[in-house]
Amino acid sequence: MTNKYSAAALLLFASFASAQAQDAAKIANKVVGKDGQPELVQFSAEGKAALRGLSGDQVLRQHLTLSNADQMVQRAADTDQLGMVHQRFAQYYQGIRVEHADYLVHSKAGTVESINGDFEKISGLSVTPSVSEKAALGQALNKVGAKKYMWQTGEANAEAYRPTGELVIVRDARVENGPQVLAWKFNVYAAAPISRAYVYVNAHTGDVVLTDNIIKHAAATGTFATAYSGTRSFADGTTTGGYYLRETTRGLGIQTFNCKKSNSYTSATDFIDADNSWTEYNNANFDNVAGDAHVGAQATYDYWKNVHGRNSFDNAGAIIKSYVHFDDVPGGAGYENAYWDGVRMTYGDGATRFRPLTALDVCGHEIGHAVCEKTANLTYSNESGAMNEGLSDIWGASIEAYAVGTLGFTSGGVKAKSTWLIGEEIDKQQAALRSMSDPKSLGQPAYYKGQYWYTGTADNGGVHTNSGVLNHWYYILAVGKSGTNEGGGAYTVTGVGLDAAAKITYRMESVYMTASSTYSQARTYAIQAATDLYGAGSAQVTAVTNAWFAVGVGAAAGGGGGGTVTYCTSKGTSVAYEYLDYVALGTLARTSGADAGYYNGTALTAPTITGGTSQTVTVSAGFVGTAYSEYVKVYIDYNKNGVFTDAGELVVNAAASSVATNRSFAFTVPTSAKNGTTRMRVVLSDNSATTSCGSYSYGETEDYTVNITGATPLTGEPTTLTGTTARAEVRSLSLYPNPATDVLNLTLSDNATISSVAVYDLRGARVEGATFADGTLRIGSLAKGMYTLTVSDGEKVYHQRFVKE
Repeated sequence: MTNKYSAAALLLFASFASAQAQDAAKIANKVVGKDGQPELVQFSAEGKAALRGLSGDQVLRQHLTLSNADQMVQRAADTDQLGMVHQRFAQYYQGIRVEHADYLVHSKAGTVESINGDFEKISGLSVTPSVSEKAALGQALNKVGAKKYMWQTGEANAEAYRPTGELVIVRDARVENGPQVLAWKFNVYAAAPISRAYVYVNAHTGDVVLTDNIIKHAAATGTFATAYSGTRSFADGTTTGGYYLRETTRGLGIQTFNCKKSNSYTSATDFIDADNSWTEYNNANFDNVAGDAHVGAQATYDYWKNVHGRNSFDNAGAIIKSYVHFDDVPGGAGYENAYWDGVRMTYGDGATRFRPLTALDVCGHEIGHAVCEKTANLTYSNESGAMNEGLSDIWGASIEAYAVGTLGFTSGGVKAKSTWLIGEEIDKQQAALRSMSDPKSLGQPAYYKGQYWYTGTADNGGVHTNSGVLNHWYYILAVGKSGTNEGGGAYTVTGVGLDAAAKITYRMESVYMTASSTYSQARTYAIQAATDLYGAGSAQVTAVTNAWFAVGVGAAAGGGGGGTVTYCTSKGTSVAYEYLDYVALGTLARTSGADAGYYNGTALTAPTITGGTSQTVTVSAGFVGTAYSEYVKVYIDYNKNGVFTDAGELVVNAAASSVATNRSFAFTVPTSAKNGTTRMRVVLSDNSATTSCGSYSYGETEDYTVNITGATPLTGEPTTLTGTTARAEVRSLSLYPNPATDVLNLTLSDNATISSVAVYDLRGARVEGATFADGTLRIGSLAKGMYTLTVSDGEKVYHQRFVKE
């Protein structure tokens, strides 16, 4: 009997291993996000053949492991210049739209090539509101706090602006990686002071959880720059009394109006000239800026049409309307702003900070927001908002360069045009608003989470500051640059030219990005866009990859064909007070003094850690004098891709406390890790914001090699092609938010039932007081600190750490 069962077990194992190999063969490449969900899946020839004949939503249902509560609804489909069809699907949960969660299916000749996007795993969320629409609107208006709203102006059609609520599911943006909540969504347009935003109100608590600006300004103090382009010829039209600034040769038209220093659009009038020479408009009232707005809109349309084959901002020829001489306070001191409100361009005349804001790069920037809204629709906060702003700067610079180089525009204002300066011609107080070639010269970061990176909540999470990283990446990609980045990494990028850089960036934005995209995802999508356009291993792909490394996002190119992985640098700039003096894991045990902020121990004998097992890493700090509280972070590059930012690779994230004596931390090696040697990074810092890359003030980083064995990664997705059979699935535990204050949301990757939950402190003692029900662990009664969570599905136990704030 023993031999019989052993043989049966061997046959079963062989069958399962064969199924694994077959499924793995269907996936050529897969990128998994921090939430454990795939961000990009590229199919092999075998995988494409298996998907032939399936619709886009069927492919997503298979490879995202959708539950019966999940729906993916197609909302757009486009065919690009390469002949590829891109279907964009919106996610719904129990019939409710999941905001900012889109997934794309990319096909060629009827065959699915790849899928990418953001899928939110949701379970147990009530979609019945506890707060009425009326009460939620009151909360939204309290949040905006305007003196007057557009529906209160008394103008014609003003009532059309009165907001109505839509029930959606959205992430609570008040905390990083906050939970998905049911919310009322309102489009609130304020007249005094001017603002327009989607305001989301939690439909169960009444809290405002997110404000996503529709009106997007180019600077915190106002908006964007103005420039003057000398004597230009432009298309206009005829009307009673002469000529006016309207033309119909581009799309459905370009129209420019005069607000006459008021805040009313309906009372705005046409600019009219009797002989079509417009010379009298060069007057003390700066009426000549109407010409800047008009030719700026024309040049912007021409750029999108001639360079990217896009017919106006919506790719359907939409009218571009511009309103100049706008003042939010009629007859006031001057409006120092310009914006796109989803319908039109609005330009103020400036005052103490700016000259009139009808600049060419301002126009290109603001209409760039309209293009983003119609493509990636990046949420206007934090990293996605910073890239929303960065993309608009990219298009402002590119359009200005196109207008000068191709359309013959000249510099006619006080300052000359400069491609890599944003708002240079209108800024009265400094060189420009922003510099793409040298962001730090104007207070922006040139390196991801490096110097000048903003971590607060103002300006929607620093969207006009942290955009500098994307700006500088684009400059390096187009022009090229060599040097050493803030993380200490040496790089050399051969520029691909402005035309290729723009085509890669536009494809990244329009084909691959989704509303919640991060800098890390932008890197993945830019590399894929370059691969689509120029081929795998091309000089353009290498330049894209190395430009991202230069600004601190991901590793440098590995040299093609499986070259050596290059890691970003990490270093403490001072060890005058604290440093790492002991690191131990398995057979590794190193005692040391200060190592000048960084020690490379990768040549030491690597300890072996086994997939699926619990391991313990021990760390202590040496101090010069006083023993301070320190943060400890340990990273392991489980998938060996050269970065530590993938899901689960931050294996220790210890809150500040004394580490003058040994502190031990337990973690579990995932079975999805890749076998073989990889890098472990240990970071000791007095700053909680310190990450795996870059320099920081006080502390030390040490790198080591670890050897992973026994892992059995599944590179294919669970699949039920016939609807009758399925292979075994490796489950994973997800929890958010982390750190948390009151509640943790727990889910298993296939929506399996959680049978038991236990919480342990760092000593391994079980902690009472946390209660679990319906996917939610309530931790409000726990003391602040780090805990280990043990979750069971009745068959397997999962371990994960969390921090109670």
